[in-house]
Amino acid sequence: MTFSDFLTDEQQEWRSACHRFTDEQIGREYVRECDMERRYYSDGYAKLAAAGYIGLLIPEEHGGSGGSNVAYAVLCEAIGKYGVDFAIAACVSTFSAMNLIHYGSSHQIAAYIPRFLDGSVSFCVAISEPEAGSDAAATATRAVRDGDHYVLTGLKQWCSGSSAPGAHIFALVRTDPDAEKHAGLSLLLLPNDLPGMELRKLKTLARRATGTNQIFFDRTRVPATGLIGAEGQGWEIITRHLLLERIAIAASYVGCAQQAVDDACRYALERRQFGQAVFEFQAVNHMLADMQTKVDAARLLVYRAAAMADAGSLAAREVAMAKLFASEALQRVSRDGVQIMGGAGMLPEADMERYFREGMQATIGGGTSQIQRNIIARSMARPARPAWPS
Repeated sequence: MTFSDFLTDEQQEWRSACHRFTDEQIGREYVRECDMERRYYSDGYAKLAAAGYIGLLIPEEHGGSGGSNVAYAVLCEAIGKYGVDFAIAACVSTFSAMNLIHYGSSHQIAAYIPRFLDGSVSFCVAISEPEAGSDAAATATRAVRDGDHYVLTGLKQWCSGSSAPGAHIFALVRTDPDAEKHAGLSLLLLPNDLPGMELRKLKTLARRATGTNQIFFDRTRVPATGLIGAEGQGWEIITRHLLLERIAIAASYVGCAQQAVDDACRYALERRQFGQAVFEFQAVNHMLADMQTKVDAARLLVYRAAAMADAGSLAAREVAMAKLFASEALQRVSRDGVQIMGGAGMLPEADMERYFREGMQATIGGGTSQIQRNIIARSMARPARPAWPS
């Protein structure tokens, strides 16, 4: 029995279409070249938009496909197979766009969603700061209302995709310094080229092509029409955002981890030492067996979380489990893949070193493994499963 046996016929067709698109329209060489050159995936993103994949989750009444979270996980897994970074370029934009769908005004939706769907506008999120990483509610970037604008002062960090052409940023900011720290936060949407803001691309181990930036705000004036939801609602919005983000990135980890196993297995079958394929050595084939088992377990956790979200559950514990296990699975199988491939696994042309770098980032970005374990542990004392807020 394979994973496809757990999918409906329609879902299996969708899965095949997503993988076919990735293989025929994107390809591993393109992902590799962009990674090596630290060049944004502009062509690949445009192809995703033209195919309608970017708008998968957007409701039909707003021009999208109205797809499910399970369908979205299938897509993220497929486009993440040759590199999590490529999936991030698309996934970040899509799950960030859902902030507008859930909390934006009709004017904001009309102003941004059509341009998002045609690929001329992308979205990303700015949460972390030098002193607010895992403790995101410690956000210190200040937004002061001044007439019909907010004036921003502060520094955001680790903002993936924020320097992409046409990128718009959902920035978590503090609008009320006197309120309890979760209650004083708001979410503002702003373009990446406003006067008074500076983006600095960081030379990170992973996310080389999508790019991860520091964003400096020096009395940057942001139109008040960029406020998403109400003042003080930022923490609620970003909490819901992170649940969808973690489903998406966990699915992309699974896709990359599966490719790492496939590449390592193919190498082991082709590489000969001591008169036989190295696959025939038990030390190697047992490593591959463990690798595939980890990937299959991660995949099932991811799709369980996506299905629960489709059923209306917050599923915070299941999402945390999926993100935790999938990220650590990618880290482990890519490391073992390098070991199986030996010196060849350290060359960019073999791709495994890229999977390894992305595995090292996977347990940090989108919430560290330690934070996911905190969420899981806390939920064990609260077994109820609340539904999404209406």
